Amino acid sequence: MNPKEEKILLSHGNGGRMMHNLIEDVFLKHFGNNILNEQTDSAILPAEEPYLAFTTDSFVIDPIFFPGGNIGKLSVCGTVNDLAVSGATPRYISVSFIIEEGFPMKDLEIIVTSLAEEARIAQVNIVTGDTKVVNRGKCDKLFINTAGIGMIRSEERMIGKAADIKPGDVIIINGTIGDHGMAVMNAREDFHFKSPVISDCASLNHLIRAVLDATGGVKFMRDPTRGGVATVLNELADKINLGIALNEVDIPVSNGVKAMCEILGFDPLHIANEGKVLIVCGEEESPVILETLKSHPLGNQSVVIGKVVDDHPGKVVLKTETGGRRLVDILTGDPLPRIC
Repeated sequence: MNPKEEKILLSHGNGGRMMHNLIEDVFLKHFGNNILNEQTDSAILPAEEPYLAFTTDSFVIDPIFFPGGNIGKLSVCGTVNDLAVSGATPRYISVSFIIEEGFPMKDLEIIVTSLAEEARIAQVNIVTGDTKVVNRGKCDKLFINTAGIGMIRSEERMIGKAADIKPGDVIIINGTIGDHGMAVMNAREDFHFKSPVISDCASLNHLIRAVLDATGGVKFMRDPTRGGVATVLNELADKINLGIALNEVDIPVSNGVKAMCEILGFDPLHIANEGKVLIVCGEEESPVILETLKSHPLGNQSVVIGKVVDDHPGKVVLKTETGGRRLVDILTGDPLPRIC
């Protein structure tokens, strides 16, 4: 950690460079072990097959209601997706609530109902939980903490580790980027943009399972939440010591998100998503994966957005619409606090 950083800032929770430094310099320094050091979305635990995948997450979004969902739905989607992108089939989750005194009971019931409905859609069981109520002003309305357990087959337990990626492999995403972050921003700041932006918040486990059952060619998956697509691909490029080349004209961005980003000065590649998965596979496997994705409602806009290359190892480079090239760096700073 930078010695000048003597206090925790909002930027330490944005999924970008400062959060990466915090994890490396504080948490891994003291907690590090062979399992945790892999830094996958879910820990793959040693056991007789099928292996266990285990993840945990906390949700502190502001506002707690947004177009396309609320904190309850989000807590299930986020936990389910962390398990699914690791190759696991989600089975069980825990849900714990930290509620501020005075929080409206009717809002709590809406959130709990939404949470239960998303768990039903994802086919996961809520098997344990906890509730704490704190004094007024001691938390911001409502926080939710979850943990999730899934089952993972031996042939899929290396997906989160990106072990077999090589130059020529392609990068696929299942639809438009930036929808969640911009929907939350618009709801929080009440910008009244005419183009509606709806969060992509969704559980992706059924979509991902369909892909894994269709082919054994998936080499890596990750859901680009905090820090967006740019941060995930920068972390991947650094991990595999290869370059990543993106083509701007191939990256799907809705008109509403594009307009908001242009006006507010944001890069869609840095904006959070809650219903997207990045998949890396061999080029020969991409037609099968794309066909499988497009046959599902959550993947009907799937497209190849780039490739793994020998050039510029550890860096992500974007070919722009005008034919130029620019470096796409990991998120620095915090343009969108409290988006998950």
